Amino acid sequence: MSEFIIGITGGVASGKSAVTARFQALGIVVADADLAARDAVAAGSEGLAEVVAAFGSRILTADGHLDRAAMRARVFADVDARSRLEAIVHPRVRRQLMAECQAATGEYAIAAIPLLAEGGGRNAYPWLDRILVVDTSIETQRRRLMARDGIDADLAERMIAAQADRRQRLALADDVIVNDGPIEALDAHVAALDRRYRALAAA
Repeated sequence: MSEFIIGITGGVASGKSAVTARFQALGIVVADADLAARDAVAAGSEGLAEVVAAFGSRILTADGHLDRAAMRARVFADVDARSRLEAIVHPRVRRQLMAECQAATGEYAIAAIPLLAEGGGRNAYPWLDRILVVDTSIETQRRRLMARDGIDADLAERMIAAQADRRQRLALADDVIVNDGPIEALDAHVAALDRRYRALAAA
């Protein structure tokens, strides 16, 4: 059972996945909020039933799954709809992440929460012992997004603007990895933090 839990967050294209992959390579269990969100509204789930009750059956595909494209269009056009959806999904995500982390073997566990700042921060996740922010410049985010997704600069800017800003994320941070350099530089950062987290967990 892991009683010491680290939350990892960062903006789009900051390199969160590259960081969590390195922790996993060191034997650390990583619970993923994106996967938990999919589980929360899986076909046949109570979560999906609540979504249908709130938004109607038009947000379902023919085989009974959530039509993610239709739901995404709905919530981005309507702030109230987004709030209703988040009220259904987010509590389930938090419960699943906490359960996965607490059940993990190892000295500590990680919860990867891309929208930690947007989703209530420490108030929403009081069981996090530390928060690690993967930070990068907006220019680097824009460049990576354009290369990764094949999009133009305008769309990349809008994707970045739709999230919390760097200041809001960094205000949550106990630890920061600045990921503006080559991907290989992450190895040393993660190794140093792994040593720190193992020592803190043991204490």
